[in-house]
Amino acid sequence: MTSDQGPRPPTRRHRAATSSDAVTGTDGRLRCPWGASTPDYQAYHDDEWGRPVRDDRGLYERLTLEAFQSGLSWLTILRKREAFRSAFAGFDPATVAAFDDGDRERLLADAGIVRNRAKVDAAITNARAILDLDGSLTDLLWSFAPEGPRRRPARLSDVPAKTRESAAMAKGLKRRGFVFVGPTTAYALMQATGMVDDHLTDCWVNADI
Repeated sequence: MTSDQGPRPPTRRHRAATSSDAVTGTDGRLRCPWGASTPDYQAYHDDEWGRPVRDDRGLYERLTLEAFQSGLSWLTILRKREAFRSAFAGFDPATVAAFDDGDRERLLADAGIVRNRAKVDAAITNARAILDLDGSLTDLLWSFAPEGPRRRPARLSDVPAKTRESAAMAKGLKRRGFVFVGPTTAYALMQATGMVDDHLTDCWVNADI
């Protein structure tokens, strides 16, 4: 999760005496600051963020949601996630690829999701791009994951907004017909799906992944 749209970290009095920016949650566990800020974020941080996703439907969902998040809080997307799943047929690429103008208007009238025409069109375009791939979306996206050991960040300021690998991913996706995915969105996707692990060094999730 990039810090520009995330929640504000807890105040200094909630910080633990650790070597990182990790904070202590209500359950006594150390977490990345954004993961201790609301129950929604805590559940997402603990159970999903940074854990590997290696199926096309799951990766298409996260690619779509990251695009819809652009300019908004991720918390907004999380709270609308079930509505997104319903609106986009459980993020089945083949089904979404067949959406027509009627489906577009249905989506733009759906108050349960983010009603943005460019983002709706991008979700449909990207589903069609998945079907046009020679292989799987999983193989394509994971081919851009960094190789070898990587030091986990200790501070929020150590977490980049984009990397050489995310820039390559964005370029590779665009070359294959994907839209609404730049290096920053690509890096957020890499963080969310475990291609990189940006949990802070003292975060309890590190021991669980």
